[in-house]
Amino acid sequence: MKKVDSFNEVISEHFLNLFNFKFKTMKMNLRTIVGFTLAGTLILTACQSPNTAKQESKRPNIIYIMSDDHAAQAISAYGGIFDSIAPTPNIDRLAHEGILFNNVFCTNAICGPSRAAILTGKYSHVNGYYKNESGGQFNSDQWTFPEELQRNGYKTALVGKWHLGSEPKGFDFFKYHSNAGQQGSYWDPEYNENGKIVSEKGYATNLTTDFALNWLRENGKGNDPFCLLLQYKAPHRPWEPDEKYKDLWEDIDMPYPATFNDDYKGREKTAGDTDMNMGSFNRRDMKLNAPENMSAKERRDWMTYGNNREEQWKPDENMTDQEAREWKYQTYIKDYLACIRSVDDNIGRVLEYLEENGLLENTVIIYMADQGFFLGEHGWFDKRFMYEESLRMPFIMRFPEQFQANTTNDDIITNIDFAPTILEVAGVEAPEEVQGRSFLANLKGNKPADWPESMYYHYYEFPYWHHVQPHYGIRNSRYKLIHFYYNVDVWELYDLKTDPNELNNLIDDPAYTNLISDMKAEVQEKMKYYQNDKSLDEFREISDKDFGNIVH
Repeated sequence: MKKVDSFNEVISEHFLNLFNFKFKTMKMNLRTIVGFTLAGTLILTACQSPNTAKQESKRPNIIYIMSDDHAAQAISAYGGIFDSIAPTPNIDRLAHEGILFNNVFCTNAICGPSRAAILTGKYSHVNGYYKNESGGQFNSDQWTFPEELQRNGYKTALVGKWHLGSEPKGFDFFKYHSNAGQQGSYWDPEYNENGKIVSEKGYATNLTTDFALNWLRENGKGNDPFCLLLQYKAPHRPWEPDEKYKDLWEDIDMPYPATFNDDYKGREKTAGDTDMNMGSFNRRDMKLNAPENMSAKERRDWMTYGNNREEQWKPDENMTDQEAREWKYQTYIKDYLACIRSVDDNIGRVLEYLEENGLLENTVIIYMADQGFFLGEHGWFDKRFMYEESLRMPFIMRFPEQFQANTTNDDIITNIDFAPTILEVAGVEAPEEVQGRSFLANLKGNKPADWPESMYYHYYEFPYWHHVQPHYGIRNSRYKLIHFYYNVDVWELYDLKTDPNELNNLIDDPAYTNLISDMKAEVQEKMKYYQNDKSLDEFREISDKDFGNIVH
């Protein structure tokens, strides 16, 4: 710094001497004075620009990677029954070189509403996007964190799954799945590329990564920082693996979760009344081929047969119900984990590119899913419930310049906290209207004294899909209280320390009377704080309301 200052002083003195000489020997006019002043300013600026450019280059890049329905228990860094069979080495690398979060939760565990909450930092009742089925389109005129980054000098891009209906805003480039109601397809998908529909050949997970890397090659090497949202369709239903992984585990039986044969005792009207058990898989899920000479409608009806309890079927009528459930689970879980294998491979491609191009150290990399997922726990697939496997979001954050590697965080964090945190990483302030809070200070050992010790959840969609009763509740570090309310009035309490699998509803246990009273009061406080203290009839109206289709 001393050498630079000395050099600047020399240049300044030289410029002043030159100016005095010109002033004395020439007839000065305003244009001449302005010209010399500008020249001097440019000289001084040039002398200082290396430092300024260096400081500007330190604004971190951001790569935000989100898979659809990727359960934490399917990531080997989190631990689980699939660790040795289906490891995720590239996602694990992010955890080993960054921070693994153990208590990140979704505020409404379903695809579109979770994405809306992440973008806006607001609950569903504030951002207006409550549900997928008849949920309408996301209001793209409202504030989102990508738009804020774009306004503050970031290059922005979105590739992969959008699933919010309205056209994305705040992105210099986007290319998202446009077919099948914006769910997209695994093979030869269609994309909306900056407003134009294009068809691509290949496997969606690989293609989406190709688009991301192409954009990085064109936009990742300049002075401006970038924010890339890389959002995979996988491992969403119907779980179609890449060809090379199609038969990856055909010769082994996958392990079953401890609660696979849950009998729902004490929870018959809630957990026991759904269309998301193993029997509910249809023929398409099981990769069966329809008979020939069917019409398009006949084929569709045949493939989707089995979506509810009344239509459950067996591949072989000689099978027992239990044998059919186990056969369907084996098919499902192998396809699901094979889809994740491709996700992990492609994250490896991204890391390799960043490393080869000197971008790895100054790039914040986040990996997450839009919510959790049931992998046979309680005999289910899908999400929606406030139970742990659905509520918990995998969340990993790597930024070696700021955070110590190979650490964990146990603070209670929700998906409305992502937007303000990403903005603070970028040195940008979130507006007051955002309901979430940045947890950046937590990661630096300065957790605020008033950081929430519990989180509020609310799910609205009913009866499609999967017939999960709308419910709300709170979860703290040990206990969880849930109220199911649409056409039942059922409360559930779980002690996650003594009953981590949530099999024993304690709501009628007199030993917990005071705790239940306190938690019911707390949930009302949360609802009031987040401005969601409506009546049950008003909540039911939201479940019943047809907000429109996600696509026209």
